[in-house]
Amino acid sequence: MANYSRTTPLSIQSTYGIAIHTSSPDLGLAIDDFAGDDRHRVWQLGRDLSTHLHPLLSDFLQPQSWADLAFIAVATGPGGFTGTRIGVVTARTLAQQLQIPLFGVSSLAAIAHSAREGTIAVQMPAQRGELYAAIYQNSSVGLTALFADAVLTYEAWQQILATWNTPYQLINAEAEQGERVTTMLKLAHQQWEKGHRPDWSEVLPFYGQHPVQR
Repeated sequence: MANYSRTTPLSIQSTYGIAIHTSSPDLGLAIDDFAGDDRHRVWQLGRDLSTHLHPLLSDFLQPQSWADLAFIAVATGPGGFTGTRIGVVTARTLAQQLQIPLFGVSSLAAIAHSAREGTIAVQMPAQRGELYAAIYQNSSVGLTALFADAVLTYEAWQQILATWNTPYQLINAEAEQGERVTTMLKLAHQQWEKGHRPDWSEVLPFYGQHPVQR
């Protein structure tokens, strides 16, 4: 990867947030200054993600520059192993070199936040017939995890839902999630507005199973 360096003081030009979603077969990128200048795009890349991510990211950023970025958001999964790893590694490298905060956003959280307000249960196929699953409370003030992202057998997940004591909306996550990149950026900005400034080293991919649990 090229060496990305900051040449302009953070306090003067850095007003944009950028989000990278690579946890599904499609690549999603979004950028926003949260004052009316925003755009996003999705590419169907599949296994070509590793080849095209960096040039597409550099082209997408224009006419802004790396120095315009105040923070980065990245999908941490769950989702595809290789795609999630590539996205997280890229975002960590950028945030470290640019010396800006990096927000890791759950793929399931982004799906839940796109739904109507209330209790949202999200499920997504995993390996070996298991499910990635989580339950969130979605409201106008933000998103709260009621049951954190986990990998479960179908039977275990059904038992959790059967004993859940409040009404919920169940969402079956679609395979392609690149469009969720705008929701990811919104969630990260909410945390930014609250004063959170996470270091790049805190963000790890979630595979739900070995070799990385977080």
